Amino acid sequence: MATTGPATTGQTPTGLFITLEGGDGSGKSTQARLLAEWLGEQGRTVLRTREPGGTVVGVEIREIVLHHTGEVSPRAEALLYAADRAQHIATAVRPALARGEVVVQDRYLDSSVAYQGAGRVLGSAEIRDLSLWAAEGLLPELTILLDLDETAARGRLDAANKRFDRLEAEKGDFHRRVRAAFLDLARAEPDRFLVVDAERPVDDIAALIRARVAPLL
Repeated sequence: MATTGPATTGQTPTGLFITLEGGDGSGKSTQARLLAEWLGEQGRTVLRTREPGGTVVGVEIREIVLHHTGEVSPRAEALLYAADRAQHIATAVRPALARGEVVVQDRYLDSSVAYQGAGRVLGSAEIRDLSLWAAEGLLPELTILLDLDETAARGRLDAANKRFDRLEAEKGDFHRRVRAAFLDLARAEPDRFLVVDAERPVDDIAALIRARVAPLL
């Protein structure tokens, strides 16, 4: 994905890794864009990226896991996400952090724990271990969880009149398990997570995020 924002001058700042998580339709992409724009205004160079699909290899994996019309077994799906993550962290995220950039990423390993671990009922601990192995243990300094009731999220997706991918098309029980798993993760790591009610106005959410990020810069 593109790197945005002016380069800093003088001493190179420490890299910062920020992820945004939440169910489909929770507004992650909007908030990632607003955060990246604000960080650029603060003089920070930003890599805005996503999983899956943050690299050339990842784009091909993304097409398989989200849009393949044939059967993809749950374990194969989990391994494909892990492969995307390994490539993405090694070739995009770690180099950006080493350059002192701020990485703003739409989805990371918490999505795998929620969607494959809980949604697909593969086991959260196993999926987390797989994801950490793929990422060589890298965790974000901050994870922003945009929490939204699955019924409200489906209403947003329906209103957008978009083609549902394989995960968006899953039934309500699947998405309830995903939401519950995200909230469990946030409760387990309160220092890493900022949980925000995604039904709040977009500008209010952006302000809450900026307030949490500012001390980390």
